Amino acid sequence: MFDLQNKVAVITGGNGGIGFGMAQGLATAGARIVIAARNAAKSAAAVELLQSSGAQALAIEVDVTNESSVARLFEQAQSRCGHVDILINNAGINIRKPVQSLALEEWQQVVATNLDSAFLCCRAAYPLMKSAGGGKIINIGSMLSIFGAGFAPAYGASKGGVVQLTKSLASAWAADNIQVNAVLPGWVNTDLTRKARVEVDGLHERVLERTPARRWGEPADFAGTAIFLASAASNFITGVAIPVDGGYSSQA
Repeated sequence: MFDLQNKVAVITGGNGGIGFGMAQGLATAGARIVIAARNAAKSAAAVELLQSSGAQALAIEVDVTNESSVARLFEQAQSRCGHVDILINNAGINIRKPVQSLALEEWQQVVATNLDSAFLCCRAAYPLMKSAGGGKIINIGSMLSIFGAGFAPAYGASKGGVVQLTKSLASAWAADNIQVNAVLPGWVNTDLTRKARVEVDGLHERVLERTPARRWGEPADFAGTAIFLASAASNFITGVAIPVDGGYSSQA
């Protein structure tokens, strides 16, 4: 039920953080991993790490905000691997400023990287998955898909959009046997949030106080969720958004 042997997974931003944690999880279940990201050196290191544990992996350089670059990503993935069965839209950035201080180009940069990229990659993956008889798409939202934060208006808006896009695609593509779901990470120990702990006073203490698990998440915490949503175990689950946050979003 959880076997991913002979499945090919394209993971944007898969060379670090949550994306790499998911890549490691899918690899343990037998999936062949395609790391899709801009930083070629970082992607090569991620591929080497996956291969050292016995996984099949390769890297393809991509700018997920560029339509032509995304098209080339899926053309190459199809050509090199023969098919694409799983897509994880994980690429994302944040610019932490209150809305009154946020330039339009900063807003657009965040929305393009977090939301437009998911649209472009899903659209490019669709014909490949449809022709193969089905597929799995996992979009990475955020707990800020549920509630707001004054220091991250563009990020929250983009991640709220990811959830609504997920629901729309799930409805549109269910007849093609393509399940589309979202994962909503809480506070996870990544490069992005390590920067947040510097930029937002008292963040670390507030996170620990509100999180019932009394810790920050780790990328490895997302491996099991990724396997579940990428496998036959979730064949009748589509259009949902699953918080993976140690209980953070369950608190008043």
